[in-house]
Amino acid sequence: MKMPATPNNTSDPNAISGWRRPLKTPSLQEVFSSIPVPINAAIWRKILAFAGPGLMVAVGYMDPGNWATDLAGGAKFGYTLISVVLISNFMAILLQHLSLKLGIVTSRDLAQACRDHFSQPVVYFLWILCEIAIAACDLAEVIGSAIALNLLFGIPLVVGIVLTALDVMIVLLLQNKGFRILECIVASLIVIIGGCFSYELLVANPSLGAIVPNLLPKAEIMQNPEMLYIAIGILGATVMPHNLYLHSSIVQTRAFEKNDIGRAMAIRYATLDSTVALLCAFFINAAILVLSAAAFHGTQYENVADIHDAYHLLTPVLGVPLASFLFAIALLASGQNSTLTGTLAGQIVMEGFLNIRLRPWVRRIITRSVAIVPAVIVAALFGHKGVGSLLILSQVILSLQLSFAVIPLVWFTNDKTKMGKFVNSSRLKIVAWLTTLVIVSLNIYLLFQTVRVWLQ
Repeated sequence: MKMPATPNNTSDPNAISGWRRPLKTPSLQEVFSSIPVPINAAIWRKILAFAGPGLMVAVGYMDPGNWATDLAGGAKFGYTLISVVLISNFMAILLQHLSLKLGIVTSRDLAQACRDHFSQPVVYFLWILCEIAIAACDLAEVIGSAIALNLLFGIPLVVGIVLTALDVMIVLLLQNKGFRILECIVASLIVIIGGCFSYELLVANPSLGAIVPNLLPKAEIMQNPEMLYIAIGILGATVMPHNLYLHSSIVQTRAFEKNDIGRAMAIRYATLDSTVALLCAFFINAAILVLSAAAFHGTQYENVADIHDAYHLLTPVLGVPLASFLFAIALLASGQNSTLTGTLAGQIVMEGFLNIRLRPWVRRIITRSVAIVPAVIVAALFGHKGVGSLLILSQVILSLQLSFAVIPLVWFTNDKTKMGKFVNSSRLKIVAWLTTLVIVSLNIYLLFQTVRVWLQ
């Protein structure tokens, strides 16, 4: 049964009233409540109805920005840092649960919630930070796709970066076909990425006996400054701020009943969707680290941290011609997937914070131009090494903005006046604030260390 869209949730007798302003326009209005959810149906049909948003969010946890830290960690320290990838994933599962719960319960995305709660100067400040973060994310997508095109087809980096601007038309075409089409495209690209790395791992033949013990964190991670730095880099590059805005919006594409029973059901199935999808993201991130460890650790290539170098070394080290090719295919799929979700996140943030709507192609050209200009300049002047440094810079910018997304999210979902009976439990409140403290502290440390290294 398809539920009608409800542009103003104040007309709902079950709506939460602890907000300063009534909600006049739903998030992503053109697809709001557009996907039917069967009410009296088998569990598997409900699972399928809610499947999709989790995969779109998981894209942000396997984008090109994560590859450098995973490659460096595996090559330098073997399987030791796989525990950090796992811990990062648990943090992501928690935060995305809070994000989807905010969207389902309040019918607001995180940007709308901030606009409704904070004063106008604070809203503008948060919006500017978020726009910078999305541009940084777009930068990672541009660079990742350009590197993949260069590796696969020999297209110069500068030309490849310019070509990525053409994805504007592709994204717009897909958006016009319906939200389910976008979800299917994203899922297909994730399958391609997973398939590529499954083959790579089969060829690399890593030691399972060495991997499993390292799923538990070791004291040496804290004792070795270099290992700690890469570990913090993995943590900082994993949780992406724009994903919190994205998830709180796209869960509202499901036409569940807007009452307590419907919301409880939606939270349950959306959390299942998100958790399974993020476990898939863990497999891919772990696969990059494990592949790097199996191929490069203990060899003369332990200092490999550059995507371009890893591509050229995989085939000779593993002795399989397809190794490098599939690595580049996975990178291209990762970059294009991030483009799809980044476009949506940009639309959600601008409409949510400012309550204005731009044509999607105008919005996309603005953010893509911000990313392309510095990427073209650096690629032309400094080549692969410069582009690699720019990729790392984009992750530092994302890390800096993350705190300004996580803190409001935890704050809102801990507030009973805003969440009603769906407010976080006492135990979840403690875990959420501890997770926030860890993320904020580690990202500040990562930023400090990165600046210190650059200044040396």
